[in-house]
Amino acid sequence: MATSELETFDGEPARAMRAAVCRDFKKPFAIEEVTLAAPHLGEVMVKLHATSICHSDIIYADGGWGGDLPAVYGHEGAGVVAAVGADVTDVEPGDHVIVTMVRSCGSCPCCSLGHRGCCEHMFGGIGSAKIVDGKGQPVFQGLKTAAFADYATVHRSQVVKVDDDLAFDVAAVLACGVITGYGAVTNSVAMPPDTHVVVIGTGGVGLNCIQAARIHGAKSIIAVDRMASRLDAAQAFGATDGIDVSKGDLQKAVLDRTSGRGADYVFVAVGSRRAIEGSFGLLAPGGSAVLVGIPELGAETAFDPILIANGSKRIVGSKLGDADIQRDIPALIDLYRKGDLKLDPLITDRFSFDQINQAIARARSGDGLKTVILFDRN
Repeated sequence: MATSELETFDGEPARAMRAAVCRDFKKPFAIEEVTLAAPHLGEVMVKLHATSICHSDIIYADGGWGGDLPAVYGHEGAGVVAAVGADVTDVEPGDHVIVTMVRSCGSCPCCSLGHRGCCEHMFGGIGSAKIVDGKGQPVFQGLKTAAFADYATVHRSQVVKVDDDLAFDVAAVLACGVITGYGAVTNSVAMPPDTHVVVIGTGGVGLNCIQAARIHGAKSIIAVDRMASRLDAAQAFGATDGIDVSKGDLQKAVLDRTSGRGADYVFVAVGSRRAIEGSFGLLAPGGSAVLVGIPELGAETAFDPILIANGSKRIVGSKLGDADIQRDIPALIDLYRKGDLKLDPLITDRFSFDQINQAIARARSGDGLKTVILFDRN
């Protein structure tokens, strides 16, 4: 599709902008001048002020989940509405919004059952040919969002209006990592209080599993990781204990800390086959293993079905925390304002857009917690 074909829709112009384009897996992004289509019916164009980096962006950029190239990734954004499609009435230009990858119709079987991240509705042309490069060639909208750019055009279901005084970097981290970890505890399994909880992986998602478990009254919260700095962070966010998975027998360590019974809930917040398989042996009778992290394509796991069936144990999938963003994000902001939900300490690194490859490298290293791109930083 040529650039000229994108120029206007319903009187709105396309936008020339910069985007971090992935042209080859496992290669640095190229910051290029591209053109973003004007918002069509049901769409919202947002000028981005901050985008948080999620490990999913890195897996896609490394080719772990396949996909078409060239592409623009990024799906944890916050900014100001620049333009809307003619039928959009819930937000308007000038509104501050959070931009997510949760695109949902709200009425299909999955949406009706609370699994909006698995929406079955076909959104037609939304997401296709939204961006063209300087040669007029299409650039794919990665993760339904393409937030590693100055602007993003998304379906209206993907944005949530927020108060103007909410900092953009804090708003951005709410878009995926927080709702995924928190929602796994509160939506996917509706964890009751006075339970023993294990969280495997204490990155951005795992820490929010821990926060949710703390807020909802878990009896114990055992964080599992191989990095001492992350185990320290886990205890700052509410873990009652930490286990270095690289030292000793994890199953024995968990049983020792739960009076020999095991955990009522194990949240696997990393995309590791080994972690998934190991989680089943940590469960108490009637316990649930909640798979939050997603492994790369082709990963297969094995488990003993007798162990699961005879112990009335459950394996639960949790995509994007089964979040209803219009309900959950305002509730999380309320918890943040009350001081119950820690968001500022999640952000350990901030980079300018021109430094995006350094930011990706920093996030990939695992040394920090959440890395945020600030578009207004020089």
